[in-house]
Amino acid sequence: MTKIYQQRMTAEMDGDFVLFLIGMRVNKPWKIHKWFPVFRAMPRMLKELDANPELGCLGHSSLGPVIVQYWKSFSALEDYARDPSHTHLPAWSDFNRRVGRSRGDVGIWHETYLVRNGDYEAVYSGMPAFGLGAAGKLCPAQGRRESARGRLELEPGSQTSE
Repeated sequence: MTKIYQQRMTAEMDGDFVLFLIGMRVNKPWKIHKWFPVFRAMPRMLKELDANPELGCLGHSSLGPVIVQYWKSFSALEDYARDPSHTHLPAWSDFNRRVGRSRGDVGIWHETYLVRNGDYEAVYSGMPAFGLGAAGKLCPAQGRRESARGRLELEPGSQTSE
């Protein structure tokens, strides 16, 4: 049974990390031969990452057709993506071969964010360990951690950009 934290919790990470979002969009559902291999490839990659923590993936969460991943560094993410001995590169090559000139049949996308130590905040209430809280360390959202401003260690009235 998954433990549900009854109190408000926040997440902490040691040092910088990388937030990587990846997803797919089926544009032409009747072209199952184009999108189903993409759909099938992601669980194999996640299983490989779970079994090999030395690759640098700190954790991941699925949000429908979107996967949120946390990596220890951009170079770890890039090394994994480019290594032909791992699952990603052969799947990427297969996708490009299958899709060819019909890129509008199925869409794939990703976004990569380099997150500096302390430049993030998170809160969870009535949740199991999830997202950054599962990839990092959960701790009670008390004291300075009670508000988003406090978790970000911002002074009252300060803004990060205008």
